Amino acid sequence: MKTIRIGMIGAGRIGKIHADNLLRLPQVQIVAISDLFAGPELEAWAAVRGINQITTDSNDIMANPDIDAVFICSSTDTHVPLIIQAAAAGKHIFCEKPISMDIRQTQEALKAVADAGVKLQIGFNRRFDHNFKRVRELVQNGTVGEPHIIKITSRDPNPPHEDYIKVSGGIFKDMMIHDFDMARYVSGSEIEEVYAHGNVLINLAFATHGDLDTAIATLRFKNGAIGVIDNSRQAVYGYDQRVEVFGSKGSVGITNDHPNTAEISTAEGITRDKPLNFFLERYNEAYVEETKLFITCILQDQQVPVDGNDGFQAELTALAANLSVQLKRPVKLAEALELSIQQSVKA
Repeated sequence: MKTIRIGMIGAGRIGKIHADNLLRLPQVQIVAISDLFAGPELEAWAAVRGINQITTDSNDIMANPDIDAVFICSSTDTHVPLIIQAAAAGKHIFCEKPISMDIRQTQEALKAVADAGVKLQIGFNRRFDHNFKRVRELVQNGTVGEPHIIKITSRDPNPPHEDYIKVSGGIFKDMMIHDFDMARYVSGSEIEEVYAHGNVLINLAFATHGDLDTAIATLRFKNGAIGVIDNSRQAVYGYDQRVEVFGSKGSVGITNDHPNTAEISTAEGITRDKPLNFFLERYNEAYVEETKLFITCILQDQQVPVDGNDGFQAELTALAANLSVQLKRPVKLAEALELSIQQSVKA
């Protein structure tokens, strides 16, 4: 059996999750880990897992001819140069979302990948969730007919720390970007236009950094369907993740995952446990599945399930949403891209 040798770049929370998932696969070897803050703690963590090469310099990963693929789990501002460097080195790439904060830089990265002929998978892990996959299957096989309305709710249990707010890129690029991708995924159609609204209703720290903590976006798809997405940075009852597709033959919807299905009925009322409270709980198996499929695609030379264009389309939708809030009107994705190109020329 061929072994795929991996280099990890970035060993924060998500990097360690991917590393542990990779180590569950018999056909994978993690050769080295790079992290700017690598020290005794990371070395000890890696040693327990049989990973002996630890470095603070990602160039060590790129220059290693024994490494077949890289997992880019570092900060977003590093993604584009690392993708370009990995592509030039002939290494396959798994990169966390978003590819970049600048759609033009994303285009540069995708061109480098295409020119090199390597695989690039973007970390939209929700596509691999058992619930969302079922919705897509029922839409694709025609059970609900032609999609008419797509409704997505995504609400975090708690707002992020202010240090994260400073660098997140804003609610549309950091949070709703998952939902933009999910809207494309379950509808089977591209998004043409976005009309977004938002406010700061939870924590003034968001306003301080030019961000929003509560937002709604309405979407128009190429197939004629209409979508609505609502996001909040704080749902006091837990992690709220729901989707519904209403179509010409019926509808399909998914509710939240819970720790158990127990429902308690008493004279005081009917209750059950709150939803799973964190994305790592809710999407644990989805992370495992996306990792597994990326390795399978390398081994069998298949198209990755979430490619660079998926990342590009979600980022472009987020860009249009930001413009919509600023301009207080609907914005077509083609317009958002054109404005971005014009700004680039002026610069």
